[in-house]
Amino acid sequence: MIRATIAEIGATGSLDVTVSQIAKRAGMSSALAHHYFGSKDQIFLAAMRHILKNFGASVSGRLARAEGPEARLRAIIAASFADDQFDHEIVSAWLTFYVQAMHSEDVARLLRVYSKRLQSNLMYNLKALLDPAQAHAAAQGLAALIDGFYIRHALQDCAPERGETQALVEDYLTLWLERTSRG
Repeated sequence: MIRATIAEIGATGSLDVTVSQIAKRAGMSSALAHHYFGSKDQIFLAAMRHILKNFGASVSGRLARAEGPEARLRAIIAASFADDQFDHEIVSAWLTFYVQAMHSEDVARLLRVYSKRLQSNLMYNLKALLDPAQAHAAAQGLAALIDGFYIRHALQDCAPERGETQALVEDYLTLWLERTSRG
């Protein structure tokens, strides 16, 4: 059901799908989907929890292999733009997630959890490399770039490819690190 939800959102580019469409793609009846998940919003929340769980596992795995704060920051960036996260269907789900957060307190709460966790991971490592004010500014910029590139990829055919996108975010980090090493 989760994969079917993500696929349907990816096909339409929005949550403008029915439980019936999702259930059909999953090979089950809409009555069964309603029984297990309730509303379409609850199905979408389950799909986003799944995406966030996979993202978290990707970040954790990369962080475990990274040595030092700069490598850890690059690991977070790499996880954000990994093939399994930067897939068209997943990107469409993220765009829907951002939009739905304006209309649903449950979705907004989940988005706040994701945002705080990303900010915390970035800040923990940036504070080892920059002063607190610089770390905060750099973390805000990195998070905005990551989220912004997801939005651009969902909405524009001319957005850079995954590898170029990751390189642009890493360049931003490099610029912060070079700026502070000179100053």
